[in-house]
Amino acid sequence: MSDTAAFLPLVLLAVAFVGYCLYDLSRHQVRYLPKWAWALICVLSIPLGGIVYLIAGRDHR
Repeated sequence: MSDTAAFLPLVLLAVAFVGYCLYDLSRHQVRYLPKWAWALICVLSIPLGGIVYLIAGRDHR
């Protein structure tokens, strides 16, 4: 197995996680920042941005 093939599941998981965060962002209210800023954070800082959004940015009401 080549080195790039070994990273493929990790890349797919990261893409799926960002996709989930963006989908969730489009469906829920947010706190602290506008939605466009949360989307930028989720996309630019994988996976930390998505984790921060899910814990702090999403309005859980």
